[in-house]
Amino acid sequence: MIDTPRLSLREISTADDEFIFILMNEPAYIQYIGDRGIRTLENSRSYILEKFIASYAKFGYGLYLVELKGKQIPVGICGFVRRDMLEHPDIGFAFLREYWSRGLAYEAASAMLEYGRGPLGLKVVLGITPPGNQASIRLLKKLGLRYQRTIRVPPVDRDSMLFSTEGEKG
Repeated sequence: MIDTPRLSLREISTADDEFIFILMNEPAYIQYIGDRGIRTLENSRSYILEKFIASYAKFGYGLYLVELKGKQIPVGICGFVRRDMLEHPDIGFAFLREYWSRGLAYEAASAMLEYGRGPLGLKVVLGITPPGNQASIRLLKKLGLRYQRTIRVPPVDRDSMLFSTEGEKG
């Protein structure tokens, strides 16, 4: 679907259940994004159907699998999430810890923003992260998003920082 110099991004399918299971059970994922209750591969397949594939069908976009180009090795997810409580979609990303600090999240998220502004026609993109997630805060700022305010995003009951590609409050 989207290629960058080092990565390929494509829709997530139920065949990716093992990777999604591993990613969503990493301590950093649970700490910064939330525990999605994925305890079995069957939970993983159900989550893929109910969240990722349903988002593609309903909105025409969602979170995509990020693979090392030409190797088909999954390293993370990146894309857009549409939340009922927010006026605009937010960009999301999560990578296996072993692939952190290589610029892969920036490469994937930059390509996703370009896709969002181009083919998807998104005028405003938001970003959400807990205040303690310094790596995500740095990445959102590097992508050109600016801090707007603190919000609470269900189902995680904690403060999150809201960023936006627009200067006004998102």
